Amino acid sequence: MLDTLVTSKTRIKLLLKFFLNSRTRGYLRHLESEFGESTNAIRLELNKFEKAGMLRSSNEGNKKVFKANTTHPLFPEVQAIVRKYVGIDKIIEKVVGRVGDLQLACLVGDYARGLDTGTLEFLLVGRDLDEDYLGNLASKAESMIQRTISFSIMNSETFEASALADTDCLVLWES
Repeated sequence: MLDTLVTSKTRIKLLLKFFLNSRTRGYLRHLESEFGESTNAIRLELNKFEKAGMLRSSNEGNKKVFKANTTHPLFPEVQAIVRKYVGIDKIIEKVVGRVGDLQLACLVGDYARGLDTGTLEFLLVGRDLDEDYLGNLASKAESMIQRTISFSIMNSETFEASALADTDCLVLWES
């Protein structure tokens, strides 16, 4: 759907990079190697997003680092569209009510870093979560959203003791 509305593949990659996880930051050369595209194409799109106020930049040494402008009036809507494009909204909606004592659902891995690799990795924190239900749901959702889904389960004590609690865990739902 998004690729029908937005015809620039570079623009879609930047939307995923910066709006799926608003904490994601990037600079031109890193984005070039990450996306496998020319710096000119990426620079043009970054400049358009910055001019529109959707991205902010700052200088760190000799690098111009970009990140999403979370105060922009359209930020919540753009982020919701990107999450719908990826299919996260459908998955969380199904999981929350029926999986057991779910306390936290996080997106981890490549998508949490803003990379569209085709595999959604979820971390679910809770007690007595129904792994059979999750496995069935994942296989149904994969065909619906055209992405591979994997999940890991932790109890709250293990999660809080892990480094994930402070880093690459994009919280999608919390009780």
